[in-house]
Amino acid sequence: MPVEYRIGAPVTAVQVAEVFRSSGIRRPVDDLARIQKMIDNANLILSAWDGEELVGIARAVTDFSYCCYLSDLAVSNTHQRLGIGTELVNRLREHIGEEVALLLLSAPSAMDYYPQIGFNKADNAFLIKRVR
Repeated sequence: MPVEYRIGAPVTAVQVAEVFRSSGIRRPVDDLARIQKMIDNANLILSAWDGEELVGIARAVTDFSYCCYLSDLAVSNTHQRLGIGTELVNRLREHIGEEVALLLLSAPSAMDYYPQIGFNKADNAFLIKRVR
C-alpha cells in the first residue's frame, strides 16, 4: 500500500509520540500532555500514513506570509529511507508558497540530511535553549 500524505489530518499524542520514539528524534515522548500541546499549538501539520498507521509527521508554525518554522520532522524507523521526510518537506513548501522562508533547527545527527533535501546552512541564527 502506498504512503498517503495528509494536511491537517487529526493525530493523537500517542501516535505522534510513537513516531517520535521510533524515529530517534529527541522529544518528550513520555509526557503525552506536552505532546498534545505541541499538536494543538502547531498551525500546520502534515502527516504520512501507511494504511491507518501514522509513519511520518512534519509539524510547523507559520504566518503563511513570510516565515515558517519546521519544529518537527520525523519518520518511523520502519519507513525511513523511502523518501517520506523529503516528500513531507516538499508538500510543506508547496503548501506555504514560495514567498515563505522555511527554517528549522537540526539535531547534530541530521546535519548532513537537510542539505540533501534543499536546505542551506545558516550562520546567522540565535537560540535561547529551553530549560526542559
